[in-house]
Amino acid sequence: MEWRKCYLDVILVPLGFLITTAYHVWLWHKVRKDPLTTIIGTNARGRRFWVSAMMKDNDKKNILAVQSLRNTIMGSTLMATTSILLCSGLAAVISSTYSVKKTLNDTVFGAHGEFMVSLKYVTLLTIFLFSFFCHSLSIRFINQVNILINTPQDATSIVTPEYVYELLEKGFLLNTVGNRLFHIGLPILLWIFGPVLVFLCSVTMVPVLYNLDFVFGTAAKGKMIRILSSTLYEYSGRKRKKKKQGNLDVVIVYMSIWPA
Repeated sequence: MEWRKCYLDVILVPLGFLITTAYHVWLWHKVRKDPLTTIIGTNARGRRFWVSAMMKDNDKKNILAVQSLRNTIMGSTLMATTSILLCSGLAAVISSTYSVKKTLNDTVFGAHGEFMVSLKYVTLLTIFLFSFFCHSLSIRFINQVNILINTPQDATSIVTPEYVYELLEKGFLLNTVGNRLFHIGLPILLWIFGPVLVFLCSVTMVPVLYNLDFVFGTAAKGKMIRILSSTLYEYSGRKRKKKKQGNLDVVIVYMSIWPA
């Protein structure tokens, strides 16, 4: 009985976190080494072309750029608001004299001590606070892009498309980190009901996240290679080089919206 009350938390909870952490380390390695096989790297490549196109033809596309960035800001604002509301609720539970664990002592595996219950709530509160912090910084960077993307381009301009793209990527990176922290909060929330659910949820999340992060199967990649090969073979000659490059850009951007 004592083993079940104590050592399940010591074994299953760190093991679940290790599985999730190992997956994200591997995902980061794939994004750095082979970005076009991941949705994160492919979308980053598409955003680079998008920023360049918006700033190149800003007179006609300025409204489109502002509306697209506004939608992204609204998504980050929603997640930041949800995170801080959850933090407020958890702070109220921690400071309350009512013990929510009283009705669960006989039905939940794992430790039920006051220290363990406090550790669960404080860990959950910390994760949601960091999620709020990341989403807030994401809104800051995207707001900067919202202004700078409409900067007139001339020979003396210090605001280049590459600089705007770097700011946009910082915003989307922080948005991604905030979302992942929010998702990690789900196993911690289930920790209230026992360490077994933490482990099961962590194991279940990995294949779900894999299907969301790696959307290009072997058939899709083969089709993209065939499209690239046929495009490069079809157009040749000095006069058609620009057209070939244009088709190549279209193929790369099209890859960013290729369905799973």
